[in-house]
Amino acid sequence: MTTQTPFAALGLAEPLLRAVADTGYEHPTPIQAQAIPQVIKGGDLLAAAQTGTGKTAGFTLPILHRLLQNPAQGRKPGQPRVLILTPTRELTAQVEESVRTYGQHTSVRSMVMFGGVNINPQINALRKPLDILVATPGRLLDHAQQKTVDLSGVEILVLDEADRMLDMGFIRDIRRILALLPKKRQNLLFSATFSDEIRELSKGVLTDPIEISVARRNTASELVAQSMVLTEQAHKRDLLSYIIRESGWHQVLVFTRTKHGANRLAEKLVKDGLSAAAIHGNKSQAARTRALAGFKDGKVAVLVATDIAARGIDIDHLPHVVNFELPNVPEDYVHRIGRTGRAGSTGSAMSLVDRSEIKLLNAIEKLIKRPIERTTVNGWSPDMVKAEPAHARDHDDDRPPRRAGNAPRRTGAGAGARQTPRAGGQPGESHRSGNGGRKPAGGGAGQPRQHGNPGRRNSGQRAALLGK
Repeated sequence: MTTQTPFAALGLAEPLLRAVADTGYEHPTPIQAQAIPQVIKGGDLLAAAQTGTGKTAGFTLPILHRLLQNPAQGRKPGQPRVLILTPTRELTAQVEESVRTYGQHTSVRSMVMFGGVNINPQINALRKPLDILVATPGRLLDHAQQKTVDLSGVEILVLDEADRMLDMGFIRDIRRILALLPKKRQNLLFSATFSDEIRELSKGVLTDPIEISVARRNTASELVAQSMVLTEQAHKRDLLSYIIRESGWHQVLVFTRTKHGANRLAEKLVKDGLSAAAIHGNKSQAARTRALAGFKDGKVAVLVATDIAARGIDIDHLPHVVNFELPNVPEDYVHRIGRTGRAGSTGSAMSLVDRSEIKLLNAIEKLIKRPIERTTVNGWSPDMVKAEPAHARDHDDDRPPRRAGNAPRRTGAGAGARQTPRAGGQPGESHRSGNGGRKPAGGGAGQPRQHGNPGRRNSGQRAALLGK
C-alpha cells in the first residue's frame, strides 16, 4: 500500500471512515497504511515510527474498529477493554483526543488518566463503564493500588513512545502493569527506534509480532529547512524577539534547555509585545493545558518549552521551530525539528548558536549527516542590544536570575499586557463530546467521554489529529 491508498481501502468501519472524512484527510500516511490492516487482523505489532508520522491514528483507528466489530458483553465500571500507555501528560491527552475524534460517530467511551491533577475526579469517572483508558504508568499504578481500576478485562495493550518511556525510567512501572493484565491479549508497541532495550522489552510483551518501520531513526525531514545563526548567548533573547516580530511569525515553538530559561524567555517576549507562554515540568497541569490550547488555537504565538514538556505537542502544520539553545543530546535535535514539516507541509527549524555550543552543533551535523546552513538575520546588529552583565546571562541550570544592571531594549511598549487564555472547564468535570462544548486536550483528565455528534472543531484541533 502507498500513501495514495484511500482510507476506504483499509477495511475500516463506516462510522470511522466518516470521522476521518470529517477531518479532511483522504489518504493514510505510510505508518497508517501498514499498521491499520495488521492491527485489524488481531496480531501483535512492533512498529518503528517517530512522532509526526501519523502513528496515533495508526493504532486508534483499527482499535476502534475492533471494538465495533466485537461489542462488549456487559461492560463493568472501571474495567477498560483497551489500555494505552504513554510517557507524558501531554501525549496522554493528545492520544485520547484522537480516540474521541475518530470515535465521534460511535458509542465508544474513553478516559484519560495522568498525574499532576486531583485523583478524586478520576476515581468518580472509573465508577462508570469505559472502553479505552489512556494513561501514564505512575497514575495508573496509583489507581491499581487503590483498586479503583480493574485491568483484568484488557483485550488490547498499546505502549506508545516506548523508547521514551524507557528513557524516563518507567520500565519497572511497565512490568508491574503487565503483571496485572490478562495473559491473552493483543499487544502493540510503538517506538522511534528498535534499540537493544526496545528489543528486550518487546520479548516480554509481544508474541510473534509483525514488524513495521517507516522512517530511519535520526533522519531529519527533507521538508524542514534547517538553518543556524551564530550569536552570543547574551544577545539571544533580543535576537529571537527581533526575528519573530520582523518575520511576522504567528506560530513558533521554541526550545530551551532549562525551565528557568523557558520562563525568562517567555517573559521577555511578552514584554516585547508578543503573545507567549512557557510550559515545563514545574508548571501546573492547568497552566500547561491553557498554554498548549492557546498555542493550538492561535491565541499564543510563541510557545517556549523544555524537551520533556514538549512531548505531545502535535500540530500538522506547525511552521516554525527554534532551538534557543542546542540540546545536549544530538538525538533530541531530531525530535525537536520533527515538530514541523509534517503531513506533507514544509517547515523551518532555526538554531541560535553561541561559541560554547559549537561542539554540540558538530555532533548534531554528524548525526544527521549533513551541514546545517549558516545564515544571518537582515537588519539585525548586536549594537541594537545593550550588553548584559555576565552574571545576568543564562546558564545551563535552573538557578533563579539576578537582576540585570542594564535590561535588554524593549520594543512595542504597552503591547506586552496580555492574559493567558483560559481553558474551558477544570480537570474532572463531566464531559461528553456530543455537548458541543469541547475542552482543550488534557483539560479534563479523568472523565469518560461518550463519542457522538461533537461540536464543531477548529482548524488547530483538526490539525493535531492525523499528524501525530
